[in-house]
Amino acid sequence: MARTSDMHSLEFKLPDLGEGLTEAEIVRWLVEVGDLVSIDQPVVEVETAKAMVEVPCPYGGVVTARFGEEGAELPVGAPLITVAVGAPATDGETDAGAETEGSGNVLVGYGTSEAPARRRRVRPGEPAPAAPREVNGGAEAPRTADGPVPVISPLVRRLARQNGLDLRDMTGTGPDGLILRADVEDALRAAQAQGRTAQPQARMSEPPAEAPTRVTSAPAPATVAAPTGTGLRVPLKGVRGAVADKLSRSRREIPDATCWVDADATEMMRARTAMNAAGGQKISLLALLARICTAALARFPELNSTVDMEAREIVRLDHVHLGFAAQTERGLVVPVVRDAHARDAEALTAEFARLTEAARAGSLTPADLTGGTFTLNNYGVFGVDGSTPIINHPEAAMLGVGRIVPKPWVHEGELAVRQVVQLSLTFDHRVCDGGTAGGFLRYVADCVEQPAVLLRTL
Repeated sequence: MARTSDMHSLEFKLPDLGEGLTEAEIVRWLVEVGDLVSIDQPVVEVETAKAMVEVPCPYGGVVTARFGEEGAELPVGAPLITVAVGAPATDGETDAGAETEGSGNVLVGYGTSEAPARRRRVRPGEPAPAAPREVNGGAEAPRTADGPVPVISPLVRRLARQNGLDLRDMTGTGPDGLILRADVEDALRAAQAQGRTAQPQARMSEPPAEAPTRVTSAPAPATVAAPTGTGLRVPLKGVRGAVADKLSRSRREIPDATCWVDADATEMMRARTAMNAAGGQKISLLALLARICTAALARFPELNSTVDMEAREIVRLDHVHLGFAAQTERGLVVPVVRDAHARDAEALTAEFARLTEAARAGSLTPADLTGGTFTLNNYGVFGVDGSTPIINHPEAAMLGVGRIVPKPWVHEGELAVRQVVQLSLTFDHRVCDGGTAGGFLRYVADCVEQPAVLLRTL
């Protein structure tokens, strides 16, 4: 056991979260002052413009201070917590976690070791969590008079607070009773239908001047903005702000062009049906399109590149990290499938499913959202045929796929009803000319129309 004289404090600061992010918002503290933490144990959950991230502490010891309340925004490099290392164990716990050396790790998802399950000591006299009670035939989430409510997103808390809703009066529709943004918006619509106008409520712990108008992850204009004489002002922050910055930079720096073609997808759809009828894991349509994409990029590597204007060089990349556009409650995100060129259809299907589920749950890490080299955008899920998307900077191209619908088509010299899709390629004209772009798109269309073409060229 360490002696008191051996104790000293170390300050852990908000680390660099990568991808040019300079700030993060504290969503939830996972430890309290006086708690014993071990190396790489997550101590706080923060939300950036990219994702929700658990930040592990590289030191082991006793938490002596926390900096910032939940909902506060901190810049990178600002103090998060201080830890007394070499501290003696208490409450019957061993001093195994009281390490004096840091791990050197920064974020979960960036090489940190397997973190132990978080734990919190119950102090003498502290009330035990309230037992769940039955509500509408189900168990209501535990609640206390001043305790936490089942809410993760700071946007949900802010939306409720600014519109005078008490979250403790609500039953969430998410997992384990989690209150979602949709639950708050439904409550607001119900209040409006009853002719009631919600008024913001000030909390005693917050000065009136701190009534926030910042929205860190609003995907669309909503009731969170204060009305003005000329309409609603919605702060361009969080995911929406990050998307705006990136797309604006793409438009400024990339001279993009788009070409498109209609393709008969009937044979591809039949091939997928036959593959799925054979048993085993079901193959998704997105996985088949991704497999075609990676084969096309192998033939036209100019489109799997980026431009270094300072060096005046085109950098052709030897790995395909395939991004795919996903619309979520937090806004548009582009998860990345690493080494897509080395995966078969089954592996691609599994990875798309994993990343899509994580995107919907808001649990994507920054590592899941960065490093893409080419993007596949299936906007057909929105029921539209075509689009001219903005390239995901600093990539050089994006393949767009519209809806697949029955249309009149000349097949083998006769008019027939076939499954038709519109394909579009938006590309950086600095990396190639129209001939290369047209060749790439034509190859993709040929594989869609005749899947055997893909087999012949593998």
